[in-house]
Amino acid sequence: MKKVGVISCSGESEPEGTIARNAVRLVMEKYRPGATVSLCLPLYLAGDEGERDFARRFPVIAVDGCGKACAKWATEKYSGKVQDCVDIGELLKEWGVSERLSRSHPGRLENEVTERVAREIIKKMDEITG
Repeated sequence: MKKVGVISCSGESEPEGTIARNAVRLVMEKYRPGATVSLCLPLYLAGDEGERDFARRFPVIAVDGCGKACAKWATEKYSGKVQDCVDIGELLKEWGVSERLSRSHPGRLENEVTERVAREIIKKMDEITG
């Protein structure tokens, strides 16, 4: 089974950051257990060579909450190009989600968006792994 790394936004102050992290957990635990490796963005930025080396040797999908693309930027700075990326802010626009999302009290909308983002990650994983 081909491993795919997923590095998630760690934006604690925005609901899209929470959605990014929760979607990655869903992929790892529910949809693609054993095929998904989560990379820790703070540890990655702090210089952990294990995280950075994994991203050099395996395909990585960056899941960013906004256009700042911190997860993508960090991966490309320290390990090389990401295989693909998910921009949650762009997906919300594409999906017509205009309601304010909660980062601390997720409800029905946040859970639905998290599921949809997880499915986007899975699509990208399936394209990578064939």
